Amino acid sequence: MTQPLTAVILAAGLGTRMKSTKFKVLHEIAHRPMIGHVLDAVARLEPERIVAVTGPDQDTVRAVLPEGIPSAVQDRALGTAHAVLAAKDHLAAEDGTVLVLFGADPLIKPETMAEMAAKRARGAAVVLLGFRPADPTGYGRLVTDDSGAVTRIVEHKEASPEELRIGLCNAGVMAIDRRHALTWLERIGNDNAKGEYYLTDIVALARADGGRVDLVEAGLDEVIGVDTRMDLAAAEAEFQRRKRLDVMASGVTLTDPDSVQFAFDTRIGPDSVIEPHVVFGPGVQIADNATIRAFTHIEGATIASGVTVGPYARIRPDTVVAEGARIGNFVELKKTVVGVGAKVPHLSYVGDATIGTDANIGAGTITCNYDGFQKSRTVIGEGAFIGSNTALVAPVVVGAGAIVGAGSTITRDVPGDALAVARGRQEEKPGWAERFRAMRQSVKNDPTTKD
Repeated sequence: MTQPLTAVILAAGLGTRMKSTKFKVLHEIAHRPMIGHVLDAVARLEPERIVAVTGPDQDTVRAVLPEGIPSAVQDRALGTAHAVLAAKDHLAAEDGTVLVLFGADPLIKPETMAEMAAKRARGAAVVLLGFRPADPTGYGRLVTDDSGAVTRIVEHKEASPEELRIGLCNAGVMAIDRRHALTWLERIGNDNAKGEYYLTDIVALARADGGRVDLVEAGLDEVIGVDTRMDLAAAEAEFQRRKRLDVMASGVTLTDPDSVQFAFDTRIGPDSVIEPHVVFGPGVQIADNATIRAFTHIEGATIASGVTVGPYARIRPDTVVAEGARIGNFVELKKTVVGVGAKVPHLSYVGDATIGTDANIGAGTITCNYDGFQKSRTVIGEGAFIGSNTALVAPVVVGAGAIVGAGSTITRDVPGDALAVARGRQEEKPGWAERFRAMRQSVKNDPTTKD
């Protein structure tokens, strides 16, 4: 049974324990703000509406919300129920479910959210998310009856010795009957030591009105709430673990999975091989049968089928490498299109360039793409051969089939099938080296020259 769903994401946390000027939900997991992970997960449930609750000065948080997702402002930090109530304009009393999530809980799976919404739709007034930590110290305990329904939430400091032995704890995430959510939220009081309005009080109100409170249990990997840098590192590690498994399950070989780092949106085709210590930044798409060798960093690039990259290569944004090309060790590419079968084998920087089909770029070649004021483009034609240690001063075009002699500095266009050599004339002076050594040795042996 499905019902309309409203998702409320609480994102007003300041992140004081993060020791950061950045708001908590903007800290990134796999190059994506934590709230982005939550938004992506809940979007898979196709909710009727999503609203994020932010603080009054959190323009930077509101700026990362996708178009069409409104923000409700919590004017003062007076507790979780007060935060949800800030979204009251989006909580019409109608059939459906309100799913309350936290913007700094980035790893809850869509399947878990869906299970909570489905259980709520089957008649529960409230559905809580529970988990069983190895050490429950500090967590609120979920007290259940013989039928498995939750009768109350007991905070750790208020629990009896018997209640402290309960291993089932409250994760905070909650699915609420939308028909009654607003009424219950408005009835929650703040008669407590902190004077705050706690969302957990909704359990007692729902039960007092004859409603059943159910629960869904999640694994520990889903309920890593990020409050500190240590939590952030733990969440990153869990994301990477999941991503590696997904990538390998899709037909990709990771020769040393634990050393590879993925971005949230990395896409790799089957039969590709990723060697150790490869790092993917955001915006990377790799087709099938590619090989990414060890210690390579790729960001914002598209790599076609049959390409080999690395080892020790750096592929920067807006780079496209076509089928069968080879990018070798200690090569850096930036805003470069590499043609089919082209080779940049080693020790080169190629930026703001187009390399034609089957062209070969010799070791030590660089494109001089920046004059201190603006970037200019280099075009290398099909089948061209660029000799080692060449500097191509942009803007410049090397025609198809042209050859550039090693050690050249090319400042003018080279016609197709031409040879271009631009370097100083070599001269020899017979016996000069022998005379030089003798002169320097005599000076060294002269006691009047010693310090």
